[in-house]
Amino acid sequence: MINRLAEPLLGLPRAAKRLLALAVDASLCVLCVWLAFSLRYEQWIALQGVQWLAVVMAIVMALPLFVVSGFYRAIFRYAGGAALLALVKACALFAVGYVLMFSFIGLPGVPRTIGVITPILLFLTVGGSRLVARYWLGGMYVSTLRRRTLPQVVIYGAGGAGRQLTAALAHSQDMVVRAYIDDAEHLQGSTLNGVRIHPIRWLKLNSAALGITDVLLAMPSASHQRRAQILSDLLPLHLHVRTLPAMADLAHGRVQVQDLLEVDIEDLLGRDPVAPVDDLLQRPIRGQVVLVTGAGGSIGSELCRQIAMQSPSTLLLVELSEYALYAIHQELLAQAPGLRVLPLLASVRDEARMREIMSTWRPDTVYHAAAYKHVPMVEHNPAEGVKNNALGTLITAQAAMASQVRRFVLVSTDKAVRPTNIMGASKRVAEMALQGLAQQSGQSGTCFSMVRFGNVLGSSGSVVPLFRKQIEAGGPITLTHADITRYFMTIPEAAQLVIQAGTMAVGGDVFVLDMGEPVRIIDLARRLVELSGRTVRDEATPDGDIAFHIAGLRPGEKLYEELLIGDNSMPTMHPRVMKAHEECPPWEELSRLFGMLNAALAENDVPALKAVLKQMLPGYQPHAEVVDWVHLEHQRTPAVASLADRRRSLQTYADSGWVPAEPEPEPLLPA
Repeated sequence: MINRLAEPLLGLPRAAKRLLALAVDASLCVLCVWLAFSLRYEQWIALQGVQWLAVVMAIVMALPLFVVSGFYRAIFRYAGGAALLALVKACALFAVGYVLMFSFIGLPGVPRTIGVITPILLFLTVGGSRLVARYWLGGMYVSTLRRRTLPQVVIYGAGGAGRQLTAALAHSQDMVVRAYIDDAEHLQGSTLNGVRIHPIRWLKLNSAALGITDVLLAMPSASHQRRAQILSDLLPLHLHVRTLPAMADLAHGRVQVQDLLEVDIEDLLGRDPVAPVDDLLQRPIRGQVVLVTGAGGSIGSELCRQIAMQSPSTLLLVELSEYALYAIHQELLAQAPGLRVLPLLASVRDEARMREIMSTWRPDTVYHAAAYKHVPMVEHNPAEGVKNNALGTLITAQAAMASQVRRFVLVSTDKAVRPTNIMGASKRVAEMALQGLAQQSGQSGTCFSMVRFGNVLGSSGSVVPLFRKQIEAGGPITLTHADITRYFMTIPEAAQLVIQAGTMAVGGDVFVLDMGEPVRIIDLARRLVELSGRTVRDEATPDGDIAFHIAGLRPGEKLYEELLIGDNSMPTMHPRVMKAHEECPPWEELSRLFGMLNAALAENDVPALKAVLKQMLPGYQPHAEVVDWVHLEHQRTPAVASLADRRRSLQTYADSGWVPAEPEPEPLLPA
């Protein structure tokens, strides 16, 4: 309570503080004269008559001496030896005058001892008041200054998580909690742990005046839709908004300051995941052998986590990156100690290795997530992208057919729809490979399907982590185009839907996930800036903190993505999964086209490669220029084979009548 009284005093201007000090010293003069009379008469008395003259003379004589001695120029909270010396001199001069007037000259009705007692009392009380100011206000002032430099926060949510967060902040002393915000009307106006609870309109009216800098969302059980509404209300305030993890992540212990996270991007999307259908999750996994290619990638690793929770008999992890394979293997061992998890280093382009793995364990279900997916990277390395994404899928699928795998599910992408880049084209070719094999899978009984969806939040190469780093660095935020839009989904939801969609397949199915509404990337970036407590620098706000830099579309990049080639989608038993019918040439035609594709890849002839892809994919609209690094270097260096020679070799391969191998041990690709 006493500290709260001190804060307004410290906030007063210097002139007001000096007037207050004069008033205090005048009051001390009155107190000292009254105490002197009471001590003289040995009882508490009320001043009357001529006794008040002693009070007036004390004030008239003491205050001018204090002013002249510079007593009020000193900062009381820093008062030291110089201030004490000034007080001694002033009180000594006061004592001389006061003793002379009331002890030597005397005044009827005023005992002569008053002239001696009053200066002593005045020295003690004034000096004592300065000591109190030094040790009380001095510490308070430093504390107040420090508190003002700390983030001034309000906690949104006065429930259990909010109370624990307040206690954690009190111990850490890293932030100052100014108020609670809560939507419950019966709580508004009350006090919790000494902190007032207000409605959100209070924050809108007072955040600037009170210097509020941060909002901490302590609502771990709120839905994404509700959190999105709150964030929408907070956006105009330009406050740094952070949040606590989900309730499941907090169940193990108390809330800590380090638990605070930046706002989840899924909160901005305001889209709650649909609960999975347990039967669709468990049927292809429980008690069975499951293989995941690309097991160390963003989608592949999440597929492994979801599969591990459904208790397969064996989980096979196929991954080319040694470190990624090690990381997911160690994670799964900790997550499911009793599960048989086998890490297998392999490339999906290695036919012998994939056949060896498939024939050894004969998995029941294969989830094929191995792919190069970064659009500009694949555009600059097109041959490798097609080899990995298209031929790697064909090799793995044929190895699965040879080993009579029951289900083969391809993780595809919305960029496969009317592709404008090599990555999207290679994924559509991969889809067509499975559609073609589905026409031939009667003997093996392998059910091929593919699941197509857009961007996943938090994947490698995702824009959101990049935007956060650019915001922390003070900008600018780099965008390729102001109007670019994308679909977004969380990685766990996408992985669950991939498993459930694959369970519903009957053969050659193309499943499309409901991604909600597409999001403009510039709007997403703007929200991230505003929720970080900063402002966007543009024509309307030239003094903003973070600028946007529009770099232009990269090779092969589209302004917007689609999920369907046609308008022929059909619902399934899952509300977020649709089934599409996509046209595919007969297997004989596909075999001939794959032969031409392989010939172009063998020569790394990018123009020929694009020509074959255009023949395979009528909707393919490639980037006009070839940006393959090797091709560009060949153009720059004359000592390489001419494009004409390499195109002649393409015709040689095409005329040879090469076709992909059937599901038995003949080699898939020519040497």
